[in-house]
Amino acid sequence: MSEEQKKMLEQQLWNIANTLRGKMNADEFRDYILGFIFYKYLAEKMEIYANSILKQDKIQFRNIQENTVKGKEYIEAIREEALETLGYFLKPSELFSEIAKRGSSDSNTFILEDLQKILINIQLSTMGTQSEEDFDNLFEDMDLNSTKLGKTPEARNTIIVKVLVHLDEIDFKLEHTELDVLGDAYEYLIGQFASGAGKKAGEFYTPQEVSKILAKLVTTGKNKLKSVYDPTCGSGSLLLRVAREVKDINNFYGQEMNRTTYNLARMNMILHGVHYRKFDIKQEDTLEHPQHLGLQAEAIVANPPFSANWSANPLFMSDDRFSQYGKLAPSSKADFAFVQHMIFHLAENGTMAIVLPHGVLFRGSAELHIRKYLIEQKNYLDAVIGLPANIFYGTSIPTCILVLKKCRETPDNVLFIDASKEFEKVKNQNILREEHINRIVDTYRNRVSVEKYSHLASLKEIEDNEYNLNIPRYVDSFEEEEEVDIQAVMQSIKELEAKRTNLDREINVFLAELGLVF
Repeated sequence: MSEEQKKMLEQQLWNIANTLRGKMNADEFRDYILGFIFYKYLAEKMEIYANSILKQDKIQFRNIQENTVKGKEYIEAIREEALETLGYFLKPSELFSEIAKRGSSDSNTFILEDLQKILINIQLSTMGTQSEEDFDNLFEDMDLNSTKLGKTPEARNTIIVKVLVHLDEIDFKLEHTELDVLGDAYEYLIGQFASGAGKKAGEFYTPQEVSKILAKLVTTGKNKLKSVYDPTCGSGSLLLRVAREVKDINNFYGQEMNRTTYNLARMNMILHGVHYRKFDIKQEDTLEHPQHLGLQAEAIVANPPFSANWSANPLFMSDDRFSQYGKLAPSSKADFAFVQHMIFHLAENGTMAIVLPHGVLFRGSAELHIRKYLIEQKNYLDAVIGLPANIFYGTSIPTCILVLKKCRETPDNVLFIDASKEFEKVKNQNILREEHINRIVDTYRNRVSVEKYSHLASLKEIEDNEYNLNIPRYVDSFEEEEEVDIQAVMQSIKELEAKRTNLDREINVFLAELGLVF
């Protein structure tokens, strides 16, 4: 698929999404359109798989007569295979194209009740199987009886049918397994919703260019990963971005506090072809109720909520994640609590990269104590990378990336990169282009000092700065301004004053001729 075709598909999907907008906010119609796309994906995947099983019988899955004895035998056999391989099951009459066809027929069939049953049946089909947790309540945010879709059942039916028919016309090319057309389009939609969601966007989406940097940092020198983990995984986009940088990942782990976003993350995983046995996404507060105890991940990435509140309960001083540091992160700023949590789950040969506000680099008290321990006692800090302001949705503050390793290849220094001035302004947002991303990643991988851009600081240098990691202390990016010729400026001012005096005289002459006084 060409870039132009890809953009056309993305625009088509966005136009269909806007069919649902009505009086709903971005959050609400996002849940409907992404849910319908996911249902279409599951149905098409089911049909392709069933047809592969039925190939030797020269039968098409959609043509099976469900109520005949023979039809029931076929369906039961396919159900067993599908639950093992796909993790779910749909009957021929429950396929997306079938329900769209019924809704658009001349008889104006009312499909809302059937559609709601189908979405429930997808979940019910997994009961008692290994995939049950992955499909549990996946469609709970799609209330087809919501008055936001229409005041009457008939109005709701009409709008839903319209969306289904438009979606049914789009070919997601799922037979071409080497293409991830739908996955890319899904990511595009999530990004579009994020750009319109303001501050809430930070709850579920990391801008793609930042995701790309984090993914490239943690996969440096690796072609395969045993595991990747995101303790604040949002929609799962960051985990999936890491997968693009290597040939294979055995297992994906994530935790997300927001229920709706947790559903979105599971959908995103399945839709990108990650097998249900290969991902483990949990819903809970990561700091207060961690769900992956014992996990040692080879790569960890995170874009946690900046300076969030957490309990900082003194009982956590006996929690293995925090106990060795001697102090907890402040209750009003959980940034270092996330760092400590991630380090605890980092494998000895692993790399972690986390996006944080600049305050973590220089704030005092408990945060200084934790910073000093990480550098002086553990020597885990590998790099500090300053990013431009206004690249995240919902906040304009500049941010930084901390890269940490338990076994560092260069234990004598820490790399500082100041990439804060390299961006392109697009409307109200600053954007990192490919050249900006590549420069950050190449500088990190080559560990080079570049004038006014990067610096390799010795541990002694950091100690001398009293473990203040503020980037300008290490990278001098000051640009001298051109000298101002005061005499030339004064002369220019005199000339302008003279011109103004002459103009005043000319205006007075014109006013006198009109009999007016200036």
